[in-house]
Amino acid sequence: MTELDSFDISILNLLQADNFTPQRDIGDKIGLSAAAVQRRIKRLTDTGFIVSNTSVLNSQKLGNLITICVTVAMENEKIESIDEAKSLFKSCPEVQQCYYVTGDTDFILIVVEPSMHHYEQLCRRLFFANPNIKRFRSFIATDLVKIGSKITLDHLKAPKRK
Repeated sequence: MTELDSFDISILNLLQADNFTPQRDIGDKIGLSAAAVQRRIKRLTDTGFIVSNTSVLNSQKLGNLITICVTVAMENEKIESIDEAKSLFKSCPEVQQCYYVTGDTDFILIVVEPSMHHYEQLCRRLFFANPNIKRFRSFIATDLVKIGSKITLDHLKAPKRK
């Protein structure tokens, strides 16, 4: 892992809170010029610390979308089969998140659909048509309590600023 200093950590925290924060404002808050902030953001992106700049949408304002948590158990756990499943889930736009996990299940998916009819069609395509899916279980979310992608960076020990 590339070492992050306290400026990098501060920039990452500020961008996670509001990705629209102007570089000039970030610089003012942490004591760097806007140009230095821009260079650091580019380096953080080039080295893979920043992987995407997205907006988190409120699904409740977009037509009563349904969020479904799905556990998936594979019939065959050979690496080729797991990789195929990863590719399949990754390429599916309805799958917002996909985790390959340990335990009784192999994957946990977070799926958002406009209706149960749409979810049934997705199940036919992803699960029923796939001979390597042993079973899947669906859990329908009844309330959106929290959504986000912020990672707490308190565990990083940044070197002291010089």
